[in-house]
Amino acid sequence: MTTAFYTHADCQRHEMGDWHPETPIRLQAIEDQLIASRIDQFLERRDAPLADPADLRRIHSQAAIDSVRQHSADLARSGQAYHAVDHDTMLNRHSWQAALRAAGAAVAATDAVLAGELDNAFCSVRPPGHHATPERAMGFCLFNNVAIAARHALDVHGLQRVAVVDFDVHHGNGTEDAFAHDPRVLMVSFFQHPFFPFSGADPAEPHILNSPLPAYTDGQAVRQLVSEKWLPALHVHRPQMIFISAGFDAHREDDMGQMGLVEADYAWMTRQIMQVAAEHAQGRIVSCLEGGYNLSALGRSVVAHLKVLAELD
Repeated sequence: MTTAFYTHADCQRHEMGDWHPETPIRLQAIEDQLIASRIDQFLERRDAPLADPADLRRIHSQAAIDSVRQHSADLARSGQAYHAVDHDTMLNRHSWQAALRAAGAAVAATDAVLAGELDNAFCSVRPPGHHATPERAMGFCLFNNVAIAARHALDVHGLQRVAVVDFDVHHGNGTEDAFAHDPRVLMVSFFQHPFFPFSGADPAEPHILNSPLPAYTDGQAVRQLVSEKWLPALHVHRPQMIFISAGFDAHREDDMGQMGLVEADYAWMTRQIMQVAAEHAQGRIVSCLEGGYNLSALGRSVVAHLKVLAELD
């Protein structure tokens, strides 16, 4: 089993202020836990390349792409620190480069997994992506890394069916917007509701399986949901590749949400996803970091996720 770990130092150069929970030290917290858990030696480390703007255009409008590029360049020229996209999403002069690395990791991982070089991959990158809609950045997210990779698998590699699994505490509104009318993509997700971005509860097309959950939902309830709703839908869809929006902010120690998952729940979900991938997708999985803001819980949860992906647990 070959599991790759994609990351790049550029992903830590994007930052939105000392007050902001989506901080560069999130990636360092993951690195620290990899060392402490001693699993680093079992992962194939790969640098995240820069995405080609053509990759971005498969999901995002030219205006959305140009906005990130131009504002980042303007900050570099002016010496100003930040440009506010919205009240909680900022750009600095490194944001364009970081966003290209994050999307580039997802695309490169997709290429490598489909080429048979890797069994699966985890992209430890930021900025995250699942709130970024085709038309705009929002919710800490600039470009939708998982959506870009999934569309790349479909349009460049010719896959006919893929799945996106999103277990972040927030609804992946950008991913749903990207694939709302594309039945080649099954999206399954749970998220705390009502909660930012206050979407996902309304009826959607059959290939969008949203599961809004109340605050304080625990891991046992999530496991029941996965068993009763996600897994049957995934088996019916028979995805040829699975993409994971891996947010770890539903952890009970994470103050960003109010859900009650622990590391064992993330490991269990990963195991179920791997079983579906083994049956329908030749084991092909690409997982991309989304949320997770309690640094210790984030690092431990990513390790739990990676241990299952690499069949170390």
